[in-house]
Amino acid sequence: MRGLLILADGTRFEGESVGAAGVATGEAVFNTTMTGYQEVFTDPSYAGQVVVMTSPHIGNYGVTAADDQAASPHCAGVVVRSLSRRASSWRGQGELSDYLAAAGVVALTGVDTRRLTRHLRARGAMPMAMGAGVDEGEILTRAESAAPMQGQDLVGSVTTRDPYEAAPDGPTRGRIVAVDLGIKRDILTQMTSRGLAVTVVPATTPARSILELAPDGVFLSNGPGDPEPLVDTIKAVRGILGRVPIFGICLGHQILGLALGARTYKLPFGHHGGNHPVRNLETGRVAITSQNHGFAVDLWSQAGQAPPPRSGVPGPDLLPARVGSDFGAIAATHQNLNDGTLEGLRFLDLPAFGVQFHPEAAPGPHDAVHLFDQFVESMGLA
Repeated sequence: MRGLLILADGTRFEGESVGAAGVATGEAVFNTTMTGYQEVFTDPSYAGQVVVMTSPHIGNYGVTAADDQAASPHCAGVVVRSLSRRASSWRGQGELSDYLAAAGVVALTGVDTRRLTRHLRARGAMPMAMGAGVDEGEILTRAESAAPMQGQDLVGSVTTRDPYEAAPDGPTRGRIVAVDLGIKRDILTQMTSRGLAVTVVPATTPARSILELAPDGVFLSNGPGDPEPLVDTIKAVRGILGRVPIFGICLGHQILGLALGARTYKLPFGHHGGNHPVRNLETGRVAITSQNHGFAVDLWSQAGQAPPPRSGVPGPDLLPARVGSDFGAIAATHQNLNDGTLEGLRFLDLPAFGVQFHPEAAPGPHDAVHLFDQFVESMGLA
């Protein structure tokens, strides 16, 4: 069935429906991952977003339950250039199109994703609507009225309603509390495989309740949407800092930035993919990372000055080396080599650190999985 995609600025793209019927709305973002599409679609960080895959051929190895990062896909929709008509893999348990349709995900194939991606790069990520068998006027109206990502608290739609436990593999090495902002299953696996017993709690759990669990450390997970509306989580983190080691990733990293007093801001089109180069400013080493976020932490706001203008290849001078806070000195530890934005920070006077990327490699490279070992070391469990 013929499908239609319309951006909030009125730009039209045609395709064919290969998912569920109906209309999908959300923020259009492009993802440069070449494999791991199932992990992308089931990542809760994509709630409220329509994922445009830049890799032209998607679905060739099908789907398998082992790759799900949540109970079901969380993205608002999927757009591809060419959906594979057949899947072939010894792990495969079904076709991607059937999987998306069964999950109620609207998806289009045959879309000129190259033109769409270039448009989003030039104009920025923006709201959109798409569907098949629906009047074009309705799709345009839905696109124009779709809410922007700024100001949206999407964590409430993906966080767990009740605490639950994840048992360690083998003897218990330590106990942590994971604040669920949209946690992925493979993140839990990275921690349980290191002998950590994990108690996963809702995003709005107060500091008092977390500390009553007597954890060796607290993990702040990835998640969707704008971090600034998450005032309860920010308050809880401020009540935990200095009391117990903390490790935050993606949205959790942004929460750490807001808790120390810095601001966050919306990136033009975000970072979405499994091939983003990040420099460790403390060692000089470069890691290829998996990323999915539309906001970033502005450490210059904590320094009380505007960031310097970017010119040429991004360098460390685009970030303040250190800033002060109510919790002592803060160091910038990682930098995105594509645009120079902050990708990591560390509290120098207490055990807490965060990174903007996803280190668990689902999907993506394994360059950053050592950060889970760093978390274990910060808790004195190594």
